[in-house]
Amino acid sequence: MHNRRDKGQNTDQGIIISTLNKIEYIGNKLPDPATLFLILSLITIIASYFLAKAGVSVTYEGYNAETGKIEEITVEAVNLLSPDGIRYMVTNVVNNFTSFFPLGTVFTIILGVGVAEGTGFMEALMRKIVAVTPKKAVTAVVVFLGIMSNIASSTGYVVLVPLGAIVFMAFKRHPIAGLAAAFAGVSGGWSANLLIGSNDPLFAGISTQAAQMIDPSYEVLPVSNWYFMFVSTFLLTIVGTFVTEKIVEPRLKAFDFTSMETVEDITVDEKRGMRFAGIAALIYVILILALILPENGLLRNPETGSILNSPFMGGIIIIMMLLFLIPGLFYGIGARVIKSDKDVIALMNKSISGLASFLVLIFFAAQFTAHFNKSNLGTIISVSGANFLESVGFVGLPIVISFILLTAFINIFIAVDSAKWAIMAPIFVPMFMRLGLSPELTQVAYRIGDSCTNIIAPLMPFFVLTVAFFQRYDKDAGIGSVISTMLPYSIFFLIGWIGLFIIWYLLGLPLGPGAPLFY
Repeated sequence: MHNRRDKGQNTDQGIIISTLNKIEYIGNKLPDPATLFLILSLITIIASYFLAKAGVSVTYEGYNAETGKIEEITVEAVNLLSPDGIRYMVTNVVNNFTSFFPLGTVFTIILGVGVAEGTGFMEALMRKIVAVTPKKAVTAVVVFLGIMSNIASSTGYVVLVPLGAIVFMAFKRHPIAGLAAAFAGVSGGWSANLLIGSNDPLFAGISTQAAQMIDPSYEVLPVSNWYFMFVSTFLLTIVGTFVTEKIVEPRLKAFDFTSMETVEDITVDEKRGMRFAGIAALIYVILILALILPENGLLRNPETGSILNSPFMGGIIIIMMLLFLIPGLFYGIGARVIKSDKDVIALMNKSISGLASFLVLIFFAAQFTAHFNKSNLGTIISVSGANFLESVGFVGLPIVISFILLTAFINIFIAVDSAKWAIMAPIFVPMFMRLGLSPELTQVAYRIGDSCTNIIAPLMPFFVLTVAFFQRYDKDAGIGSVISTMLPYSIFFLIGWIGLFIIWYLLGLPLGPGAPLFY
């Protein structure tokens, strides 16, 4: 039942383990993301004092909110340690937190996701799909479900990754290949999906606040990357299937199938719940279509009849929340998991309680963002950076690809995706806007880099759990062996995703509804 490799492979693995040990050591020395934001706030406050005293300023062509015109604007560093600066920081702590854009959007969609996940609807749906999957399509289905599972946050890590191993065993295929395929989909495809998940409003909210440093009226919608991520889902499914069957699985030694686990089909109650959920979801989708498809649809723009700038797009978060809540609710009723309204509220409470660490993180991230904006350091850095990049001709595709690679590297050390974006967005979104690149493009580039190296980042929260799953089928497996197995996925996902982005960029396709490539 062991999974040993030849001497050359062990030597390669030794190099990998040594490198990853160093990465893990450095990563563990970094402070908690919440503490990191506190440190960055202090650095911003101190830097604002010295830059203001030095009279640092920048001049650029930009939008003047007072006149409503594009004109030459001069921005000076603001001293946050001045009397006015101190008064601002003291009186705006609560407002910085409560007005932080991602807060309400994430809370709203999590209420629906929490019910769909808590009733067991998401898990039953994945198990049912896997149970009826034909042998030839099993790899693609496992990878695809892994990508789709990020709608329900961490469900894929806990349910689908171990399920992938069991499914492969049922087809007399190596369980570690199944683990790898599922983990690649769940973690490496973290940003891709056919639907809008909880990540989309979170990233969009952070991007909006960064973009408003340049254009106060700019708003990045939760659907701003939807077209690109929709196509990415199929690309990563194809790439993940290829890597599993042509690279990863052939390297694995023979496995002893004498003690096989089986995939259990859903129970009678769960089948009833699935029927209820399917009917409810169908009725809900028909209702929404009836409100947006007619030219005078209630959720269209009442003046122009447009769907893009309409109540539908403005209310996309509540619409997506109900898309999870309604099927989850009716599944729970059909499966006899929900017996009263108290059960539904309990599931919502549980889902929100799981956001405790997110709340702490957002509190400090909101203070950093507010201080960074108030001090004008973001504007100074972005203008100076954009001017330098233009002067050396480093613009367009080369700078975006470099940004993707930079994000992929940073992700190995800082695993919390929202924390990294909250740090990077105030710098790179305005900078790239000055170079003519839209906030939506900068966001999608970040999400590509952030996802691809999740599967080889030892500091990623669920990485240790995945190591434990590997050890069920190979008692000698450790961090190094897991990453040596997952590294091909990371490399091929990165190459394939960058390739898709280049094609998308050259064709000038929108990234989502109302989300152009260029600003």
